[in-house]
Amino acid sequence: MSSLKRRVEKYDHLIKDSQDLIDYLDILKEEEDFGASYVAEVQGMYFKLKQLIDDLEIASFLSGKYDASGCYFSIYSGAGGTDAQDWSQMMVRMYTRYFERAGFTASVIDSLDGDEAGIKHATLKVEGEFAYGKLKSESGVHRMVRLSPFNANNKRQTSFSAVEVIPILNDMDTDIQIDSKDLRVDTYRASGAGGQHVNKTDSAVRITHTPTGISAQSQDSRSQISNRETAMALLKARLVRQMEADRKKNMDELKAVNKDISWGNQIRSYVFHPYKLVKDLRTLVETSDINGVMDGDLDPFVFAALRKKLS
Repeated sequence: MSSLKRRVEKYDHLIKDSQDLIDYLDILKEEEDFGASYVAEVQGMYFKLKQLIDDLEIASFLSGKYDASGCYFSIYSGAGGTDAQDWSQMMVRMYTRYFERAGFTASVIDSLDGDEAGIKHATLKVEGEFAYGKLKSESGVHRMVRLSPFNANNKRQTSFSAVEVIPILNDMDTDIQIDSKDLRVDTYRASGAGGQHVNKTDSAVRITHTPTGISAQSQDSRSQISNRETAMALLKARLVRQMEADRKKNMDELKAVNKDISWGNQIRSYVFHPYKLVKDLRTLVETSDINGVMDGDLDPFVFAALRKKLS
């Protein structure tokens, strides 16, 4: 109900703001003497209105079963060794900034540091309206090209990381029944910097569904009980996702991370050298503002992917 109410309020604001802009434009047509500040104000109204229209347009695309839900957002290092692990860490930073821009909240529920730098994988719990709907198109392999800071000769290196996006399911969605005999629960010491519990308590939990081999883990909390609940929720979401993929017989679309995280499977390329370019290979949207993209300016890619899916 609150979600629908917010959409109606946005529409009401759109009607009011569009009429205000029309009135201001009429004044500009009639008056010959007006200052630069007035023009700037009108321009600001226009861009604000355009953003509101874009938001409503995207919301109209998000009518899937889980689109309004939050999601589990995982990043995995692939081919490229230490550079790939560093690239995965860079991606965590990029997406964290995007989540902030989009008004989502995110918390890391599991991560594993790289051997020398970066991370091998990380899973974030992302909450906010339409988080899954907006982020699901980011699933797939992401390729980076740059001069490697880990290469003694500073040679160009190509690295790969993959993104997996799974919706957070509520009680209505998780009617899946799991036999406790099919679960293997392992506890271990949380990894990462800081905190006495990291070194002294087995608070981290990994749950494996033995018939399928699907697993989930959490080490975000100091409490083993809390981590077990988080890992179980993630495991259920992955099992439901697997079941849907089996029913639709379209694993490539639903779980792109199953592909090799290497050359030939990427959905987007991020080139830092010998030129600067970010290009989505599905929609052909591209930009040379790679710094802006790494600071979280991902809306052009996200919106283009949603539009393409519905075209």
